[in-house]
Amino acid sequence: MKVWRGALWGFAVTVAWARIGSLVQQAPAGVRNRTNPLAADAQARRAGRKLYARECQSCHGPRREGIGKAPPLNSADVYRALPGALFWVLRHGSLHQGMPSFAHLPELERWQVITFLLEVKETSAATR
Repeated sequence: MKVWRGALWGFAVTVAWARIGSLVQQAPAGVRNRTNPLAADAQARRAGRKLYARECQSCHGPRREGIGKAPPLNSADVYRALPGALFWVLRHGSLHQGMPSFAHLPELERWQVITFLLEVKETSAATR
């Protein structure tokens, strides 16, 4: 009986985890449609590249490929994400999933990182 209870519990946790989705998918609906005020700013993109190298690269890798438990940031999940959802993830993080909050960065710097991340998407699409 205990074996079945343990197996059922494990199955329930797995299903619940799958329904939660990635951090980007967990962003509340009210913040997802927030627009990036720096979206077309080349200077913001360069600043975001430097911030990424300083703040994100040690976990997500120099090419955003992901290292260990840190997910890749050169993925469709990130590229399809709305800027507001990415901003929410940077602001709140998820200690449960190993993502720290970057609320210590000013809003402008968080938008610069997002501009850099989404610029990579535009560059990848242009080279295909």
